[in-house]
Amino acid sequence: MSIYTSLDSVKEYLIKCMKCGNCQAVCPIFKETLKEVGVARGKISLVERLLDGKIEMTEGLADRFSLCTTCMACNANCPNAVPFDKIILAARAEAVRRKGLHPIKKVIFKTLKLQRLFDFGMKTGSKFQGLAMKRIEGKDYGARLRFDVGLGKDKVFPNLAPKTFRSSYKKVVEVPHPKMRVGFFTGCMINYFYTDMGKAVVDVLTANDIEVIIPSEQGCCGIPASVNGDIASAKDMAKRNLQAFENAGADAIIVSCSSCGSAWKHSYGELMEGDPEYQAIADKWKKKTYDINEFLVKVVPFKKEGLGRIDRKVTYHDPCHLNRGQGINKEPREILKSIPGIQLIEMKEPGRCCGMAGSFSIVHPDLSLKISDKKIADIAGTKTETVATGCPACRLQLHSGVVNAGLDQNVVHVIQLLAESYAEGRK
Repeated sequence: MSIYTSLDSVKEYLIKCMKCGNCQAVCPIFKETLKEVGVARGKISLVERLLDGKIEMTEGLADRFSLCTTCMACNANCPNAVPFDKIILAARAEAVRRKGLHPIKKVIFKTLKLQRLFDFGMKTGSKFQGLAMKRIEGKDYGARLRFDVGLGKDKVFPNLAPKTFRSSYKKVVEVPHPKMRVGFFTGCMINYFYTDMGKAVVDVLTANDIEVIIPSEQGCCGIPASVNGDIASAKDMAKRNLQAFENAGADAIIVSCSSCGSAWKHSYGELMEGDPEYQAIADKWKKKTYDINEFLVKVVPFKKEGLGRIDRKVTYHDPCHLNRGQGINKEPREILKSIPGIQLIEMKEPGRCCGMAGSFSIVHPDLSLKISDKKIADIAGTKTETVATGCPACRLQLHSGVVNAGLDQNVVHVIQLLAESYAEGRK
């Protein structure tokens, strides 16, 4: 029984919760609201009452279930290892089954399913983004919305790329004597916004004699739909991606987005329960999917000779879905420490949630900003020049916070620094 198909699937997890309140100490929502409904223990009590028939699913209750960044800090701090992220995802799916999906979300996820339509919309948006977005003067700071539409008037967004990442490359990026052929799952942020991040991934892989396949049939990973309870849309997107990479002829799949990695490693298998054909494909690729940091350290490993010097003080932010979701935290640091000239200075709480959490920052912009402010203050205390992370969504949130705080740090993916070092070495 999948967490996405029945709320009964999480009963065994609910029983394990002893209501000790340890989750209060680490929950970013509770720290800002100081309300029991914001913490895992409070939501678990609501799910229990819902299952017992003591309360009904209402819009208000569904909104309470949206008060979670799925950062999994509560999981890590729970003495009984209660997987609260599974409980909240099951509750959100139940809310959609009983009350339906919000009309705006319905339109968004339907568009994400129709890849050609979504692609056309994003390409059109890149040409006319100046109508809705006002560029911030200076270096590549991004832009702010000209009109406040409820996302926060000071939120800084990256500019849509004039040309998508996937359309900028051949389907296969060849190397003379390849060690492996990997499929690169780009995700949406890299394809439409952070093409520089995608280029860095390809440059680093090819520098390590890895041939890269970039299937044009791939699309959104489906995480935005699944975390909002739209399981039908999430399944459609998962099937499209599974089929695209099943046909690609790759030895492994590489991702550089923590949420996309979680989709391939965890969500796809659960979404495909009850579908033997796609369940088998999901299980196969789950074992062959690697975050780029993980791949370079544990699988290749990456070449350290020929790395050029980059004199820079760097701090690292752990994305929640990479750190706690996939157990990847040492690998990015090993890469950074291997680059000549980089001085890694840890912030006090590198694993604290930045408050982005995808659609959470859209639904709860004020709360997202408060969580972000704590992270930015921690970053400021490091007195570094660069903030590195392992997720494009975190990069967006951190960059917005850094700009609004008047700091001068550059925010990049770890792999961009490694690509820069290889480039310096070639010089």
